[in-house]
Amino acid sequence: MVARSPDRSFRSLAGLERTASTSRVLNLAAVASQNAGDPEYDAAPFFKAAVLNGAVIIKHRLRADEQYIFEVAKRISTKVIIPFERTDLALGGRSLFVGQRGWQEMLNQLRGTAGEEARDIALLEALDELPSLDPFLLREHLKRRDFKIANCYFAISTADLDRMQRFVSGEISKLVELAYGGKADGQPNANISKLVSLLLSGQDDTRLEPLRLTLGLEGENFREGIFSWKGFLYYKWVLNSLWPELKGVISELTEIKVVGPRDYEMMNQVKDVGARVNQAILGQVRKVRNTLQVYDDAFAELTQAGNPIAFRNFLLKSPEMFITLGERTGMVSHIASFWRYRFPKGRPLKVELDELFDILQDFHQGLGDDDDKPKPDTVAETALLDPSSSEAIGKAV
Repeated sequence: MVARSPDRSFRSLAGLERTASTSRVLNLAAVASQNAGDPEYDAAPFFKAAVLNGAVIIKHRLRADEQYIFEVAKRISTKVIIPFERTDLALGGRSLFVGQRGWQEMLNQLRGTAGEEARDIALLEALDELPSLDPFLLREHLKRRDFKIANCYFAISTADLDRMQRFVSGEISKLVELAYGGKADGQPNANISKLVSLLLSGQDDTRLEPLRLTLGLEGENFREGIFSWKGFLYYKWVLNSLWPELKGVISELTEIKVVGPRDYEMMNQVKDVGARVNQAILGQVRKVRNTLQVYDDAFAELTQAGNPIAFRNFLLKSPEMFITLGERTGMVSHIASFWRYRFPKGRPLKVELDELFDILQDFHQGLGDDDDKPKPDTVAETALLDPSSSEAIGKAV
């Protein structure tokens, strides 16, 4: 078998040096280099300790040999990497997991300063509460926790933010109309958008009282339910936007050309893992859709059947469901974003065999088990699950 380098750039810090933040990676080192001298960046840093503000934060799928450092078994943990030299991530760095035994003592040693220690620890714990590092949810979550952080850390384009806000507003407005009887503060429907914006802002406001009463929720249950609800809506929007990208990845997996030395055994492994990745992507998308359907059904009960109990029960359960939904969406989002980073559109789909094997293996491990084989229920999925797809991977190599 061809020898493989253990430090392929896509798996090393060097591979993250030019990337923006994704659902799995928050690259503070890149934010620092891109926003040096920006007054807002200087006035509202992510972490107060300068060394942490050049860190790379990763949502990391724990391996079996990493579980022992935690008191309680986990699937996903938040990994903090402090580069030895933030201008050259290839030199490596020191790292720790949030929540591992003794992590706060380790963090304090890495910080190198005692100033606002509690604030930085609380911020990392807040990051660990989220299933992924999607910029919108990250911004919303930290805003709820009263962290004042510059907008440059949340890499959402204005166009994407506007599209997402319109999508979420369209969904939420149905419930606002129900709660306020088609009016807002006695004004016509045109003013409902103001209440939608208020709801999306995450701020407590007496004007949300009719909505709270409609849902039958109190205090923290209302706040947590509303945040998770926005999370469901966000992931629904993400999946709608992501599906074309995922179809592109699966298609390009069948078209990619291998250059350089070839090894028969590894070629067969690439064919096998590539087929498993195709199947696992579709399996995770199906699971995400099934979870989102729980929301759609509960929301329809409220807005179409006038049954608030079903949606109230959904909101009470939604924080736990939101975690799983975020993990699964993050898995496929990372694959789409990394694939496009590694293979930009318009450039030749060429790669060395051992690197392709590493990429596919990384994808497969990140997607988790694929023992529940998806059954095609749409024309698009039927085409993607065609056995010729996996054969095409073999032909490509």
